[in-house]
Amino acid sequence: MRFNHTAHRLDSRHFETVVEMLVGELGFVILRRTERSIWLRQPGGNIDLQFSRSETVNRDADKQRSQISFLSDTPEAALKALAAWAQARGLAAHVGAYSDREFYLDLPEAFVDFVLEAMRPELADYEVKA
Repeated sequence: MRFNHTAHRLDSRHFETVVEMLVGELGFVILRRTERSIWLRQPGGNIDLQFSRSETVNRDADKQRSQISFLSDTPEAALKALAAWAQARGLAAHVGAYSDREFYLDLPEAFVDFVLEAMRPELADYEVKA
């Protein structure tokens, strides 16, 4: 088997806003769309991101441990820019830190079971042996 995509849930009320953020601010392209779901890919990447519309009213209290992770030379600043973008569209946004090199963005009204993480590239410099 080969890894293809990961799937997460977005509150239906904010589904299109989050898709707009990923496409407009992070350069994702839409691969496929159905009534309930969308598949996205960032050019140059090889893993797809699927979002499904959710009517779940409660949020996972431990969702900070479930991330969609990005690499950035300036992770805190990058997430703060996304937070400002979301706030300008009426969404509450919170940027927190796991460490001085790893940060996360939560849009609590929109993200059901995950947060966006940004970390410095050296944290993902893994030695992979084939």
